[in-house]
Amino acid sequence: MPRMLDVSNEVRAEIGDEEADRLLAGDSAPGGYDCTSCRTPGDPEQERTSTVLFVGDETAVLAFAHSTCLPSQVVQVTEEQLQSAARSISGYATAPAAPPQDAPYAQAAPYAQDAPYAQDAETAPAAPYQAAPHQSAAPYAVPEQAVLGVTSGLVLIAGELHPALVVEPTAPVARPGSLGPGDDFLPLLIEQGFMPVTELSTAPAVLHGWSVLLAVGQLHAVLQPNPNGGQPVAWWQAHQPLQVTEGWRAAANKHQQVLLFAAPVGSIGRQPREDLLRDALDRAAANGRLVTAALPLAGL
Repeated sequence: MPRMLDVSNEVRAEIGDEEADRLLAGDSAPGGYDCTSCRTPGDPEQERTSTVLFVGDETAVLAFAHSTCLPSQVVQVTEEQLQSAARSISGYATAPAAPPQDAPYAQAAPYAQDAPYAQDAETAPAAPYQAAPHQSAAPYAVPEQAVLGVTSGLVLIAGELHPALVVEPTAPVARPGSLGPGDDFLPLLIEQGFMPVTELSTAPAVLHGWSVLLAVGQLHAVLQPNPNGGQPVAWWQAHQPLQVTEGWRAAANKHQQVLLFAAPVGSIGRQPREDLLRDALDRAAANGRLVTAALPLAGL
């Protein structure tokens, strides 16, 4: 039976025609796999399957996903992200990255069992904003560097559960060159395409060019467009992969996107339960202190 495997032109350019043809012929494709997005079993002989190539600075990993979860694509990640994800995979292997047409790679092995879910927010140093064309320059925190707190949870909107990330800095964020202590966190995000909301009654529109990077079912980064072109760059990156619940992951797989809510320092706080998180979001929205967008998934 022929393999129902999709190798995009982008992936083919990286791994070369010979290896792509071997995959399509079934010579090097797995008999079964754990989907890189939803982490449930897949079979390229029974269902359409996407090849997803993750390329770091020194290594590359070829993973597989249900076509209904992710399209075949190349995702550029940092070497730290790639190695961290690979360490979460049982029996993984990686190979040095190389220029297109010659890039060696390793196939991802089956996933290890889920790690316990931690509700506490993950924090990481705020990555510098990358100014997109015709948009504002990068902000910085005053007086100290801001740290972005990120909390995952499910948010009920119009009777349906959506996976959400709530981002709140630990200090005001200002534009470069600003002399005052003002907070430009929300205005800068609005200039990037995020929309202010006064109530959570409908899901926000998709912000194209931005995405949420899930690796082996864990949250690794929020990506934004590269102002110089090419692969997206990290807007926020976790110190360590952030665990998400099975329900959160299932909702992300269903919607193929994550709702990102952002509020200035002091608006949300660290909430231990999803109902309290929703109350905090509603208050921030009612007070005009919340912006949001739907970000598509990228995954390993």
